[in-house]
Amino acid sequence: MPSMDPSYPAYPIFAFLSFLLVLIPLPWHLQAWNSGTCLFMIWTAIGCLNQFINSIVWHGNIVDRAPIWCDISTRLMVGISVAIPAASLCINRRLYKIATCQTATISRGQKRRAVMADLGIGLGIPALQMVLQFIVQGHRYDIWEDVGCFPTTVNTPLAYPLSFIWPNVICLISSANLNENILVLTLRAFMHRRAQFNQFLTSNTSLTVNRYFRLMCLATAEILFTLPISTYGLYLNISMKPIYPWKSWSDTHFGWYIIDTFPAVLWRRSGMAVATLELSRWSLVLCALIFFGFFGFADEARKNYRLIYWSIARRFGVVPPSNPKSNQLKGFVLPNKSTSGAQIPIFMKPTSESSPKRDSFHSITSRGSDYTETLYSSPAASDSKDFKVKIPLTPDSSRSSRFTI
Repeated sequence: MPSMDPSYPAYPIFAFLSFLLVLIPLPWHLQAWNSGTCLFMIWTAIGCLNQFINSIVWHGNIVDRAPIWCDISTRLMVGISVAIPAASLCINRRLYKIATCQTATISRGQKRRAVMADLGIGLGIPALQMVLQFIVQGHRYDIWEDVGCFPTTVNTPLAYPLSFIWPNVICLISSANLNENILVLTLRAFMHRRAQFNQFLTSNTSLTVNRYFRLMCLATAEILFTLPISTYGLYLNISMKPIYPWKSWSDTHFGWYIIDTFPAVLWRRSGMAVATLELSRWSLVLCALIFFGFFGFADEARKNYRLIYWSIARRFGVVPPSNPKSNQLKGFVLPNKSTSGAQIPIFMKPTSESSPKRDSFHSITSRGSDYTETLYSSPAASDSKDFKVKIPLTPDSSRSSRFTI
């Protein structure tokens, strides 16, 4: 039977492109020690690659052909559901600390401690979520045609504090740290400390005002997208699924090795199933595209694109055009006569101030608002004439006997 997937091959293409695009800015963010941003890129890339593989392997079939892969894939899905909000929380923490900076510079030790704290949030919370979700995992996994492996969680009251609500909690912490909104504090502190903030940015080459605001927009966009989606998922679990009482570990994990399979012809008839599955996989593509939109066209990105392009082009014999500034004269091209009477240009370097030569730069005659300087006079050639340049007299150069082109 032909597949009923209307997003094929659009989704595999978008998922793979998103996997590549979101990793493009990774090298220069690693150099800048932007740990929260790097975690956001890496987790999003892993999620896109995971969904890309699943959409290819299980396109048009529900065969359990890769059990080990499904165990790994579903663990990653559980972790990524909180990893991206956790990375956004790391970004918000960094923005707030920058806006409320007390000193113009930070030491290497402070940077290292900030990175370790971000790693604890961006890696520790997803790892903890993977462990806690196992408590309410009814069986190993399900296989949905055209989607692939998918984690299972028994809809029991214990599943909400252990698994379901954590994306919402992290988003709320990111937007409102206990009683105060981190994002509002960032904006308010930035306005109060603008001068000190600019001094901080001047002393830190890894961060600019544009990059600061792009990070702020990224973190805000992540909250605006993740919070409604995860809240909608909670609504579906509470209102449209039966809630089973928690009895025991053995009761929850009864039939652990049973693998449920769902053909597309069946699950696409359910609006709730379509909304849950499609939102879960397309949201990763959306995160990747939003990130690339903010950072894939920035100044540092275009600079690195040019470097990569010309490094590849040189291998094919294509030479980059020379910088026009490098072709500007640093001296003067002077006329001379060869023995055959042809004009031969000679490049004359300006003499140093410590040892000026009278036969090279020897006179300035002021005439009204202009002056004429004799640049070169060759005593050896009686028929040669002085080479002169007429330059407007400006307040800065009216008493100067030297100038630079």
